[in-house]
Amino acid sequence: MGVSLNITIKLKLSNRPGTLAKVLEAIAKEGGSLGAIEMVSASPTHNIRELFIRLKDQGNLQKLLGSVKELPNVQVISTSDRVFSRHLEGKIEIKTKRPIKNWEDLALVYTPGVARISEAIADNKEMATELTMKRNSVAIITDGSAVLGLGNVGPYAGLPVMEGKAALFKQFANIDAFPLCLDASDPDEIISIVAACSPGFGGINLEDIAAPKCFEIEKKLSEMLDIPVFHDDQRGTAVVNLAGLINALKVVGKELEDVQIVISGAGAAGAAISRLLITAGAKNIVVCDRKGAIARDNIPDNTFKQWIAENTNQNCKHGSLKEVIKGVDVFIGVSAPGLLNREDILKMNKKPIVFALANPEPEIDPDEIHDIAGVIATGRSDYPNQINNALAFPGIFRGALDSHATTINDQMCMAAAHALASIIAEEELIAENIIPSIFNNEVVKTVAKAVEEEAKNTGVVKQSLYKIEKDFI
Repeated sequence: MGVSLNITIKLKLSNRPGTLAKVLEAIAKEGGSLGAIEMVSASPTHNIRELFIRLKDQGNLQKLLGSVKELPNVQVISTSDRVFSRHLEGKIEIKTKRPIKNWEDLALVYTPGVARISEAIADNKEMATELTMKRNSVAIITDGSAVLGLGNVGPYAGLPVMEGKAALFKQFANIDAFPLCLDASDPDEIISIVAACSPGFGGINLEDIAAPKCFEIEKKLSEMLDIPVFHDDQRGTAVVNLAGLINALKVVGKELEDVQIVISGAGAAGAAISRLLITAGAKNIVVCDRKGAIARDNIPDNTFKQWIAENTNQNCKHGSLKEVIKGVDVFIGVSAPGLLNREDILKMNKKPIVFALANPEPEIDPDEIHDIAGVIATGRSDYPNQINNALAFPGIFRGALDSHATTINDQMCMAAAHALASIIAEEELIAENIIPSIFNNEVVKTVAKAVEEEAKNTGVVKQSLYKIEKDFI
């Protein structure tokens, strides 16, 4: 399973019986999955249609085009990559919230009227939250050093990913998010740049920054700034994993404090998942890196792996992933494709929970184990139970911004996970439905409400905000 190719083929077809059928037969022969067929134009002699097709890779496309071109009464007009088409000129833009139709409008939103606003903020910088974009804005920060599925591709190649994330912020939570792709790799330099940019934002979303520097960057920025700093690859991933696991355990009739859990991947995501699961009550977790189980009697030099060694694997198990997975209840993979096979899952306890989240190719093909696993989840949208960070970060930031929180703490993340899990009603909870769709309208508002309430309960909200209508009118 790799990254599929989404294409549009525009064809000119003679108005003869069976012409389109032959095209569809050629598509099926090359393993293509047909989406929509749209009529562009028609005449007495021919019609022009656009076919939306998903193929495995570029090689299949060339074979398909060759087959179609050989068909009588069929002419290929054009072929386009639907993904590239969707990215032309970017995916986001800025729009004004106030009309500027005449000189009076201009005087109010810019000079000279804006001077009053600047003076008010100069007297009290907290006023920027009420009088500027700050109240509803998030900076998405990356250096492109750990882009999902691609690795260290740099800030330019990271930009389309950050644009996509900004689009999700706006689509699902109506948050204005701005991609800031930094041509910097030193943690101190990144920290300095982000801190210098922070006055214009109500929150900082760190994204696709490689471990271990991502831990240092988040920690120092959280200490320096009075706005939430949230590394989504760590804590967003952890929130959605916990939400999915809460419901998966209900399906198989097990309790979090009783199950044995193996996590494959000791990077940012693996460490954060471990931490949040422990906070939630998990007692038996073993984390594996490339060398095998991490244990406290052989503590690694790596700082974040030291935390894993000191806080997990109470029985000091040793061995490879394939060895330590024997007799466990839950597998969570945030690592690499193809690490496990059917025989490995058969060695787990009855009704095993398998979260194979490496993307785009999971640690094990779900089709291999559909009949032996109690619950299966992946990071892909073409299988049930997609563990997708987009279920967490829009609602978490919406709640943090609405409550004027100064941070996003573990309690807020816990509240987000339980809120997300609660969206699946008991009567709807089955092995193929443990986590809601990102298009479920209840997701953002339910998560946001829980996060806002927990921010207030834990005392991390600002109390000194002004009411414009009372103090300035």
